[in-house]
Amino acid sequence: MSLLKQIFDAGVVGAGGAGFPTHKKFPEGMRLLLVNAAECEPLLCSDRFAMRNFAAEIIEALAALKDEFRIPRVIIGTKQKYMREITALQKEIEAHNAGIELFTVSSFYPAGDEQILIYEVTGETVPPGGIPPMLGLAVINVTTALNIGRAMRDIPVTRRYVTVNGAVGRPVIVDAPVGAKLSDIIRAAGGASTSPFTIVKGGPMMGQQFPMEEAETLVIGKADGGLLILPEAHPLIQFMKKPLKHTINQAKSVCIQCSYCTEMCPRYLIGHRMRPNRVMRSMATGTCESDLGDALLCCECGVCELFACPMQLSPRRMNIHVKGLLRERGVGLAGQTVHEGQAGPREYRRISQSRLISRLGLGGYPTEMEQVVTLNPEEVRIPLKHGVGKPSAPFVKAGDRVAAGTPVAGVEFADTGCMVHASIAGVVTEADGNGITIQRKEGSQ
Repeated sequence: MSLLKQIFDAGVVGAGGAGFPTHKKFPEGMRLLLVNAAECEPLLCSDRFAMRNFAAEIIEALAALKDEFRIPRVIIGTKQKYMREITALQKEIEAHNAGIELFTVSSFYPAGDEQILIYEVTGETVPPGGIPPMLGLAVINVTTALNIGRAMRDIPVTRRYVTVNGAVGRPVIVDAPVGAKLSDIIRAAGGASTSPFTIVKGGPMMGQQFPMEEAETLVIGKADGGLLILPEAHPLIQFMKKPLKHTINQAKSVCIQCSYCTEMCPRYLIGHRMRPNRVMRSMATGTCESDLGDALLCCECGVCELFACPMQLSPRRMNIHVKGLLRERGVGLAGQTVHEGQAGPREYRRISQSRLISRLGLGGYPTEMEQVVTLNPEEVRIPLKHGVGKPSAPFVKAGDRVAAGTPVAGVEFADTGCMVHASIAGVVTEADGNGITIQRKEGSQ
């Protein structure tokens, strides 16, 4: 069986957030496979846990990919300060004579953004609106590489290492089955230590926010690497709760056109014509509508509104709003080119991760974790969609008994989608177009 088929059969998707089906990741004739091990979001450390504890599986997977696709270079991009992780990876690279390189960057945000890491490692800019294969590259997350290593041993993706941080009894890494309720995961971390609280699914910069009441219905997917629990009154939560109308009115009346949002925009600094201040100005004045097209290049990293803006405005939310309007009109990125970039100033505009954490008011929470808690809940609700692509079609129905690892939904190999497997042993109690519910039953294998 080919390695690609093993990856597909195991249901491997990008573990870094987008959930792109991994069997679709490798273009013919690629010159470089870049492994993203820089863990973008503050306070998340699931990837670091994987590197420390499963370096051998990660390197075995990368060596197999290198051989299978005849890739000239494989580079793991990580942060200089991850000394224990680098040591573990280097040891396995030497043990396997794998010919894999390590490239380190300083601890800045967003070092783990795919296109920023490409620029750091190669000095090249992915074209606006483009993807890495346009440069002959493929990029995968380091936890994705771990899942590929397990797929090589016919172990499907049924569990996920999740950083649980913030206002909880004990911040930990939770080894959770796919489809576990957020309430069960939070309890595994000692429960919330504050109430009312807000759940941030993902990291503090780009994560989605949900009220505490949704913890019983929301579940963890294959691409979800972190949960952050914050008091509802936390400034970060209150800032993100501002109504869109208020945000638009602020853009029209308060923006001083200092351009800090543009000067610190990570994509602008690598050569994209992403100029948030111009979008803000166009919204305020109703003129220069051509500048609104810049919003389509926004990666929504949050630097502009959570770090750069001295007026505490929301250029990111404005960009998201404008993107929606432009897409309704059918406006795309045709004609966008790479400018000369800001290579000189860029060196001095990187945002220190520690400084960002302090600015966000999150300095009291840990940035490293050793403890892992294994969660085995009584019920899971496994999503049929885990990121980019089409949802999987169920293979099972209510009443079916399944073992952990049994395929329960899937797509065709040619599709952009993924296979889905039972993450616990039990009985299917519901199977519909959105997910499959499995309850643990006595006697299930």
